[in-house]
Amino acid sequence: MNATYVLTLSCQDKPGIVYAVSGFLLQHGGNIEEAAQYNDHDTGLFFMRVQFVCDRLPAAALRQEVQAFAQSHAMQWGLHLLDEPMRTVLLVSQQGHCLNDLLFRWKSGLLRLDIRAIISNHRDFYQLAASYNIPFHHLPVTPATKAQVEARQLEIIEQEQAELVVLARYMQILSDGMCQRLQGRAINIHHSFLPSFKGAKPYYQAHDRGVKLIGATAHYVTADLDEGPIIEQDVARVDHSMTVDDLTAIGRDTESQVLARAVKWHSEHRVLLNGHKTVVFR
Repeated sequence: MNATYVLTLSCQDKPGIVYAVSGFLLQHGGNIEEAAQYNDHDTGLFFMRVQFVCDRLPAAALRQEVQAFAQSHAMQWGLHLLDEPMRTVLLVSQQGHCLNDLLFRWKSGLLRLDIRAIISNHRDFYQLAASYNIPFHHLPVTPATKAQVEARQLEIIEQEQAELVVLARYMQILSDGMCQRLQGRAINIHHSFLPSFKGAKPYYQAHDRGVKLIGATAHYVTADLDEGPIIEQDVARVDHSMTVDDLTAIGRDTESQVLARAVKWHSEHRVLLNGHKTVVFR
């Protein structure tokens, strides 16, 4: 039976890489269905994503062959079965628009995820989680219990073998240690077109400043607060006639859409880290 794979790779750019990759796949019975590449002239790095079908080798044997090939070219790489949903844990606080949007898209078959658990520092969405038959973990956070709560969160994430953690409006700052443990597999949604209006009540700040554009940014979580590699951004036009409630509603719609796109692209292995930036093969 044919299996569809996604191969991602990055390495120092040099002549013949595309030829080498396509030749390797041909040699092992791979039929390329989709391919994208990017040469970063500033850093000299090469990035590639290849989707291909292969029935000659079982997945484990193919992975060994890819590993040997990648080592010979000093490549960072990943090999994934396209139809295998990504195991995911969602974190949320008391604003549920992003959580609700992700759950609906997942249940509708629009996101290739396996949502294993929802973790929250409030109880607001335990019934929503139950309606989707997803385990809900209520872990209240105080300054005194923050370390213990993060340890329990990581325990749940590891127990569920989560490949992706989504902060769907989780309003707690993660410790440096937790950020390091989740490096490259945790996505946050920020309520602005970075770096404007950090902190509480962003739409009140935006309204007070009379902004004409509001936006949202989805990025990977790092120890530098809200400054991780950006995956996706979008903006919406607003004007003087709109109230704070209007801005909030528009902003939440934008946040939901931006986060959903970032999660979709990550789950389809379309996002490659490039230092403090990302390469996104849409």
